Amino acid sequence: MRIATWNINSVRLRLDLVLRLLDELRPDVLCLQETKVPDALFPGEPIAERGYGHRALAGMKGYNGVAILSRLPLDDVRVHERCGRQDCRHVSARLPGDVELHNIYLPSGGDVPDPDVNDKFAHKLAFVDELAGWWPEERQGGDRLILVGDLNIAPLQNDVWSHKQMLGVVSHTPVEVEKLTAMQASLDWVDAVRRFTPDDQKLYSWWSYRARDWETSDRGRRLDHIWVTPPLAGGLQSAAVLRQARGWEPKPSDHVPVWVDLEL
Repeated sequence: MRIATWNINSVRLRLDLVLRLLDELRPDVLCLQETKVPDALFPGEPIAERGYGHRALAGMKGYNGVAILSRLPLDDVRVHERCGRQDCRHVSARLPGDVELHNIYLPSGGDVPDPDVNDKFAHKLAFVDELAGWWPEERQGGDRLILVGDLNIAPLQNDVWSHKQMLGVVSHTPVEVEKLTAMQASLDWVDAVRRFTPDDQKLYSWWSYRARDWETSDRGRRLDHIWVTPPLAGGLQSAAVLRQARGWEPKPSDHVPVWVDLEL
């Protein structure tokens, strides 16, 4: 099974890029974040024509939004509300093989890494804390679970272009890394992508629109993740980041797709 995740930054604006990815990568399941469209207006027909007739949606107008697009049947679709908000950041579904897939778009947190003065950052930290408690309460480490999505945190030193310069920048601050690490430990989640790219190697999935030449400056961050619980870790076959998609025309997302191949 090939599972891919991509923050598309508006599925209607970048539908052609989604279709290109489906044609070239041929994932069994594609998870999108920041779809930015109500469910009733989701462009499902051209996606279904590619063979992805099963979907789980949680969308809203103009902001956030997550979607699971699948060639395989989806059961037990659930939209999860976090921090008392209905802001379309977490959807789950059950895949064949008794595998539960969770697609998450974690809040970005704004620009100031101080929860006392920045409500967006406070929301981000609370969101991670809630998930860290929710996993062991609602699920078990022996369950066959996959977590994918834009978690908006680059936890490792080589997940950012400069560890030293990024320590005070939202997405790589010590408090964010600490909380994401606690969430990962809650079910002994395995970082699937880092299974195949050692921690001492640079790896990014996001490059800012502010960079005039993202490829030359290469000031990236690894914000997009795929985790699996221990029962699935032995089935991991490969993982990759589709770096070249950052340059796809006409209007690339600032994120690129990440995927794993998994033997169930």
